[in-house]
Amino acid sequence: MKRHVALALLLLLLASCSDKDKTTTPTVENITESVYASGVVKSKDQYQLFPMVSGVIQQILVTEGDVVKKGDALMKIDNEAAKLSTENARIAAEYARVGANSEKLRELQEAIDLARSKKHSDSLLLVRQRNLWAKEIGTQVELEQRELSYQNSLASYRSAILRFNDLKKQLNFAAAQSQKNLQISQTLSNDYTVKSETDGKVYSVLKEEGEMVSPQTPVAVIGAANDFILELQVDEYDIARIKLGQQVLLHMDSYKGQVFEAKVYKINPAMNERTRSFTVEASFVTRPPALYPNLTTEANIVIQTKKNALTIPREYLIDGTYVMTEDEEKVKVKTGLKDYRKVEIVAGLPKDAVIVKPAP
Repeated sequence: MKRHVALALLLLLLASCSDKDKTTTPTVENITESVYASGVVKSKDQYQLFPMVSGVIQQILVTEGDVVKKGDALMKIDNEAAKLSTENARIAAEYARVGANSEKLRELQEAIDLARSKKHSDSLLLVRQRNLWAKEIGTQVELEQRELSYQNSLASYRSAILRFNDLKKQLNFAAAQSQKNLQISQTLSNDYTVKSETDGKVYSVLKEEGEMVSPQTPVAVIGAANDFILELQVDEYDIARIKLGQQVLLHMDSYKGQVFEAKVYKINPAMNERTRSFTVEASFVTRPPALYPNLTTEANIVIQTKKNALTIPREYLIDGTYVMTEDEEKVKVKTGLKDYRKVEIVAGLPKDAVIVKPAP
């Protein structure tokens, strides 16, 4: 008999608790409307480093965690062909040097000197013949021959100067061109050394010595050593509500139970068509003591906050605009802010109303 009484009391207690769980009254409290976003931690200016040329990695000069400066060598790619090309360009540049062609220039300079002497000699003979002709000595044919010889000598002299200047221009051009080719070859040779593009930390070395790489293959991940940001993904339906400067509240699996604060500083305008989401970047206001790239996070971007709002649990709302009273009366209400648990009631429901949770 006692067992039956005890069982009846237990059933009555459970029924009472069940009825209590299905009813509630509005609560006056602060409510914050926010947009959910998931994302990852990244070091500021984090990027993947790609080699400039294809080849086999000959030597890796850094390890994960190393701090590097802009221009520091990170790895070397086998460049035997580049070395040979550079040496060939150096030989060509040396051969094309003006100084290396001094004998050709000297030969033409001697031709100029000889033509000048011939012109001078013919000029003197022409003057003498003219003086003789003025005294009616000699013939017209002899005078014309002297004039023709002088004109030929003058033309030869000018031609020798032109040949000398043309050769000098050609040699200067060939020397400059060969020097440029050498510089290009040296630059290409330098491309076989993979260098850091910024100051920062090496977070990941993606290849090993002996592996083949190409300009389409990343070889390392580098970013700021102590400056981290959040890269968040926001659904396309919510992106219009996101503004610069909005507060971000976030938590990470690495720091369970702790909430950190950040602020939106960049909204990327291009949508990812595959995920139908936008990338939003935020900077930390309060941050954990230790951070690493690619830590996952879940965040709420605060849209607006209202103090002393009249709220009810969201599951008590019917079709978004109605609630059910304890008298089973369906009452229309006007809603305001919403978070993932509560909804603000702006009008239609008194503070002391008792409402019933709708059946699932």
